[in-house]
Amino acid sequence: MNATTMSPAGAAPAGGSTAVTPATAGPATAGSAGMAPAAPWHAGELQLQAHIGMAERMAQVGAKVIRPYMPDQHRAFFAQLPFLLMGAVDGQGDPWAGVLEGEPGFAVSPDPATLQVAALPDADDPLRAGLGPDQPVGLLGIELHTRRRNRMNGRITAWDGKRFAVTVAESFGNCPQYIQARDFHFSRSPALRFPGAARERTGLADADRALIARADTLFVATYADTDEAGRRVDVSHRGGKPGFVRIDGDTLTVPDFSGNRFFNTLGNMVLNPRAGLLFIDFERGDVLQVSGRAEVVLDSPEIATFAGAERLWRVHAQRVRARPGALALRWRFGGYSPTALATGQWPQAAAA
Repeated sequence: MNATTMSPAGAAPAGGSTAVTPATAGPATAGSAGMAPAAPWHAGELQLQAHIGMAERMAQVGAKVIRPYMPDQHRAFFAQLPFLLMGAVDGQGDPWAGVLEGEPGFAVSPDPATLQVAALPDADDPLRAGLGPDQPVGLLGIELHTRRRNRMNGRITAWDGKRFAVTVAESFGNCPQYIQARDFHFSRSPALRFPGAARERTGLADADRALIARADTLFVATYADTDEAGRRVDVSHRGGKPGFVRIDGDTLTVPDFSGNRFFNTLGNMVLNPRAGLLFIDFERGDVLQVSGRAEVVLDSPEIATFAGAERLWRVHAQRVRARPGALALRWRFGGYSPTALATGQWPQAAAA
């Protein structure tokens, strides 16, 4: 198959694809590459923005909308949430995405530069291995029933083994596109935890594939190591109609739709081809976490087969954790996002 994929410097993509290799991982600076204002983008994000002819525009946008503090609206938003999505990197260098939950108010911002979180992952959650003093993390606050979401990435600056505080490095809002509406309730107190034995597999089981096949939502954690900003961890949301994630054995292919052009997730994959995926069974509270090798596909006949896809990305599962009933939260489906309904299906699904 002829395809153009994005790969980190010095690495060749799998399958004989043509690699597009970025420059160094340092962030953009004023005057570089003809860009007047400084922008908070690293080389992977810049390369993807340049690929679609938006580099100059995004240099201007980034300097305005990505802040080193949380505005009051974001601070109030985090405080009303019953859960957060989190991304972290374990000692093996693998990213994981997971959920922290608690009664609203478990995450509070005492000042614009800080978010305090009174929750930790369960002992069987691989996310836990990436947490501790001075660890970089990505946080996503998302309110499914209103389709609001805000991101905050930073570093753990206070930690006592029961709660922690994150100092803001990047704070920015996201649009409501592709978010399916769901109302939440607690099936039990979030303080009652029932972690199971930590059982890890190297590939997907049939039950894992079934959950992924019916998923209309996923969350993805990625990271990149940059010269000036150090390690930058991010966690983000993706949505579509059920079946939007294609399953080929242990390889998952995801269409990338029109968005904010930041390319935080895919830009990280360009510099560092690893990703951690999180799938939630919203009715049962089951959690599936997958970490593996990632790639970005910019030019392939496959892209045109999925309506709305502008590019694709893949994750080759290498480490898998399934955690039945891990969450106290449950959600009731309220409706698909109009933007998700406007997207297509993989050809084999459409023909079924």
